[in-house]
Amino acid sequence: MADTSQRSVSLRRTGPRSYVATNVRGGELAFGEGADGEFTPVELMLTAIAGCSAIDVDYITARRAEPETFEIDTTADKIRDGSGNRLENIEVVFRVTFPAGDDGDEARAVLPDAVAKSHDRLCTVSRTVELGTPIAIQIEKDE
Repeated sequence: MADTSQRSVSLRRTGPRSYVATNVRGGELAFGEGADGEFTPVELMLTAIAGCSAIDVDYITARRAEPETFEIDTTADKIRDGSGNRLENIEVVFRVTFPAGDDGDEARAVLPDAVAKSHDRLCTVSRTVELGTPIAIQIEKDE
């Protein structure tokens, strides 16, 4: 059986400080330093944190009722100090509403637990950030 645990993304430069990331399924995402409305890498990281948790919470709550609204704001403070550039005070705020009725009541009842499960165990992105996983950097020799 093939190893399905590895994840990968390829990146190519499309212009000065502009790039396209491509996943193994052929999906592409353009980003850069923030010119012309493009997402920056930091914004993509905040998006990944919110998106990962959104999917977890959506799986759990939508089994009971489809949300009427489902919005998440993710914020952080970018700082520069002796350790270099990094983010502090990352905060994820959910705004989710469900319709009136028994199904909506069930979804509302599981929402806090779904958010906690995502944060504490399920969301690979936020778990990786919080646990501080080391990153190996290499340069391939140009031959």
